[in-house]
Amino acid sequence: MTTVVNLTQQSIVGEIESVLDTYPYHPYQEAFAIPDLRQELISFVLNRIPSFYTAMSNGQIPLAEAEEASLAYYKLPGKPLEQQLHLQNLIHQGICLIVQEKSDSISDRVCETVEPACEPSHWFG
Repeated sequence: MTTVVNLTQQSIVGEIESVLDTYPYHPYQEAFAIPDLRQELISFVLNRIPSFYTAMSNGQIPLAEAEEASLAYYKLPGKPLEQQLHLQNLIHQGICLIVQEKSDSISDRVCETVEPACEPSHWFG
């Protein structure tokens, strides 16, 4: 039996966690701990980048191969930093967009007012 695995999602989830770690706990990390909002952010990013898949036999995924392949797009020769920055920028955009669109629902769930303003100065520097 062969299983098709989306390797892109694995690397995106890790990168989202890294980017969210740079945001204050309240309201950002707290908001994106909500499964629906986290999934919305993952979908936002996945819909804007190419996806990579691999076929695994017998449902067994060699961990090293999967991890290496999941980052393949971001390790292309000559442009790894540019692609990494592109991915991080998409994650920041998604965070800001979702917080702006869902600020009422987020503030109800995290019990304080959410300011949907983004601070882009720390994104690139």
